[in-house]
Amino acid sequence: MTNFRTVADGEVFGAAYEINKSKFLAHIRHVDDETSAREFVQAVKKKYFDATHNCSAWILGERGDKQKSNDDGEPGGTAGNPILETLKKNSLTDCAAVVTRYFGGIKLGAGGLIRAYSHTAALGVAASKIVEMTAFRKLSLTLEYNFLATVENFLRNKKIRVANTDYADVVTTEVLLLPADVEGFLSELNDLTAANFLCEEVGEVVIPLEV
Repeated sequence: MTNFRTVADGEVFGAAYEINKSKFLAHIRHVDDETSAREFVQAVKKKYFDATHNCSAWILGERGDKQKSNDDGEPGGTAGNPILETLKKNSLTDCAAVVTRYFGGIKLGAGGLIRAYSHTAALGVAASKIVEMTAFRKLSLTLEYNFLATVENFLRNKKIRVANTDYADVVTTEVLLLPADVEGFLSELNDLTAANFLCEEVGEVVIPLEV
């Protein structure tokens, strides 16, 4: 898996901006696919049904290769694309943004619209909790009880993430490590226990780490 940046799941992040009596509202949230992106856009449009425009953009996929924007009645390229470019500029994916506009009676012009939608989207991103979806390798360590205290202290000092520990006839501990850290970790553990442990790789876990 390729690590990627997105907004934290389970919350809608927002911001507001006003220029020349036009009010802009940004809403951003994590989405997993096109269906959830469309549902989010429709939910915002339903909530702000009385707005002049509800312009949107989303990016999907670890590499951000699925992209879509919508000007929702604004002149072509002045709303949806600036929102999309703001998401791209911040290296975000798996997220959708909607910028709602209440027209204040003063036209902003094409350049003014681009700046207003970009700025509002940027405010929304700034108000969001950004996380990096990070792949960890899960290792299962099996050892005798006489090494337990030493190994637990080692894991604690190294701030190694422990997923699960099973205390049976022997101790089995599942730890999560960044791929680049595995070789060094096993070398240190080998020295610490005189190689008195068994190690098995049991998969990969993706964890959102706050940026």
